[in-house]
Amino acid sequence: MPTIKDLRRYLFGDPLNPFSPNILRHVSLIAFLAWIGLGADGLSSTCYGPEEAYVALGAHTHLALYIALAMAITVFIISLGYNQVIELFPSGGGGYKVATQLLGPYIGLISGAALIVDYILTIAVSTASGMDAIFSFLPHQYLHHKLFSEAIMIIFLLGLNMRGMKESIKILLPIFVGFVIIHFSLIIYGIAAHSKGLLSLIPDTVSETKNSAKVLGWFPLLALTLHAYSLGSGTYTGLEAVSNNVNRLSEPRVTTGKWTMFYMAISLSFMAAGTVLLYLLWNAHPSHGQTLNAVVFHTILGDSGLGKAVLYITLTLEAGLLLVAANTGFLGGPAVLANMALDNWVPNRFRHLSTRLVIQNGLILFGISALVILLWCHGRVSFLVILYSINVFVTFSLSLLGLCVYWAKRRKTASPYWFWRLAFSLFAFLITSSILSVTLFSKFESGGWVTVLITCAVITLCLLINKHYKTVAKKLADLDAQLKHPITEKNLHPIIPDPSQPTAVIMVGKSQGIGMHTLLCIFRMFPRHFKNFIFLSVGIVDVESFTGGEALEQMRHQVTDNLDYFVQYCQQYGFAAESYAAFGTDTVEKLTGLAEKVGKKSPNCIFFASKLIFEHDNWITRILHNETPTTLQRQLHLQGKELVILPMKI
Repeated sequence: MPTIKDLRRYLFGDPLNPFSPNILRHVSLIAFLAWIGLGADGLSSTCYGPEEAYVALGAHTHLALYIALAMAITVFIISLGYNQVIELFPSGGGGYKVATQLLGPYIGLISGAALIVDYILTIAVSTASGMDAIFSFLPHQYLHHKLFSEAIMIIFLLGLNMRGMKESIKILLPIFVGFVIIHFSLIIYGIAAHSKGLLSLIPDTVSETKNSAKVLGWFPLLALTLHAYSLGSGTYTGLEAVSNNVNRLSEPRVTTGKWTMFYMAISLSFMAAGTVLLYLLWNAHPSHGQTLNAVVFHTILGDSGLGKAVLYITLTLEAGLLLVAANTGFLGGPAVLANMALDNWVPNRFRHLSTRLVIQNGLILFGISALVILLWCHGRVSFLVILYSINVFVTFSLSLLGLCVYWAKRRKTASPYWFWRLAFSLFAFLITSSILSVTLFSKFESGGWVTVLITCAVITLCLLINKHYKTVAKKLADLDAQLKHPITEKNLHPIIPDPSQPTAVIMVGKSQGIGMHTLLCIFRMFPRHFKNFIFLSVGIVDVESFTGGEALEQMRHQVTDNLDYFVQYCQQYGFAAESYAAFGTDTVEKLTGLAEKVGKKSPNCIFFASKLIFEHDNWITRILHNETPTTLQRQLHLQGKELVILPMKI
């Protein structure tokens, strides 16, 4: 009979060794795969972003030419801005790290919270929109199954990403490539078929603009154009994802990141501007129950059997790409959460990696949160789009503002091109902040306030978590200072433990104060009983250490140096002592393995560990702090071993 462990391995794949010299190459992404995995969000937005802008123009569709040009230019401006982010922050983190390090931790918190909410909404809106497209081909009696199907799809994507980022992208690759090929072909054909109209488009647009200005006035006409342009802002989503995941790209990471951004900028600008041009050239008008893309593609392809078949394939690929875009939320969101965990804004468990070297806790949180929002709004895409289109421009604006501050401060020491980089960053900031202001103003009452409320709630929660961690860290630092005893006699002749003598096996972590607390408690509770002391420690490979060989080696040295301190401390007082270390992604699993190894060598041993005890212990503190001692105690009890947990009140 297969066990649960066997089933889990079958679903998620075999564990990966983070210390393998080839592991980074195995899990990292080349530019092409990164474009597919991280660029799908942007390309999928061309299924609804250009339509939002075009429809907002009303009868003044000639203004769509300006919108098309503005969209293409904006994509390149934001992409070039994020190229600077990739250069300055090659370890990933994107807008969160830019805002944190260049504008301050609290501005970084705003950027990070906006990104968390935005990625959750990416999953929800893309899944709902994709399933809307699929169910539009099915009989109406199946519509009541749509919400359930959306929930199942989110769970499927969650499971897919548990296997790893690269694996999920490879599975979804055919959908992405099919979408790009067929849409590029239709745009090129649609524009070429109206080549005569294209030649007269510019003079006609200029003439109609002058006539409209005489009737409406230049200011109202400009306001209408800017309003439509801002409503199409969903087109630019997804450009942030590359800078968040630079650390998951193939070496050289900066070059790979820039090529990925180039692929995204070319494809997104062509798709967005080309789609708007198709609307304009083919005189597309909204039709009830159909997207504007469906209307214009139907007009281009006609009513022949082949035309209908191609239209069906095109719209099916649009639906599929929207689901690939939902996967972008699972790729980018946990990475942001992990970087925030490193700064203690969210629980530390969100920085940990699974055996497949993915941020498992972050994936689960994003999957559950997207499910809750989807069920809460009953999968209404129109409402989700309003929630979704605000926060991404918060991050865009803060990142570009951070770049402005960076180049302004380094004007004397930076390259001779600092002024042009500053001017470019400032120009890009003005564009994104203007879009943010117009979008927030126009959509606030129709649902934008919900996004603001949720984001503020996330920020408040992060502030409370950070305050708790700071308090605990200060107390642990005081404890380290009080309990850390100096090693007065170094390089002593090692005293080898006698396996037949009573042995105390002590689990130690990063804090020397906690380890020393455990050791001193043993001396006090069992005076002169134990003759041997064995120290066990596990180095955890998380998002901070899993960035390359240097970071892993530094983590190894920290663990071994900590163990050496305790061994030398015991030996200078005449006690036999030794240590064992293990490294991996699961603390309990590795400590259990070490305990089994030590238990076979020293059968007359008792295991000890300390656990932080809070005055107001509740489920919140248990989420913020791992329950390793309790979980480990259960595992050792199942093996017939004794683990004594010593309380340590904070």
